[in-house]
Amino acid sequence: MSASPNPIEQSFELAGSRRADLAPLVYQRLFNRHPETRAMFRSQGSELVMGSMLALTVEAILDFAGPRNGHFRLIACEVVSHDGYGTPRELFIAFFAVIRDTLRDLLGDDWSAEMAQAWDALLVEVEAFAGVAA
Repeated sequence: MSASPNPIEQSFELAGSRRADLAPLVYQRLFNRHPETRAMFRSQGSELVMGSMLALTVEAILDFAGPRNGHFRLIACEVVSHDGYGTPRELFIAFFAVIRDTLRDLLGDDWSAEMAQAWDALLVEVEAFAGVAA
């Protein structure tokens, strides 16, 4: 299997080859940056919720950065859902940057300029798509 030409996909492929489960890294970073998010997850069973949330977000990111077959629409749906939970939109969007930064740190020297540019552009697009002023 050859590597994807899409830098976002490449970042996930490389990260996946280094670590099967990104959730602990992503959520530790999220909780460090935004301590208020820890209370948003129940104490028992939250690992399943967090893993599912991350998996759905990654699927939406890959579709948003790629073919846009429809999975990316989950972002708009989840913005509304998280509004209902009282999650500020800025915090919702911050989760995407947390994922990017986790991948960047995990990849180290393999994090390319193309990946950085693609992720920067993606974050701007996701923010606009989610209805948050840039």
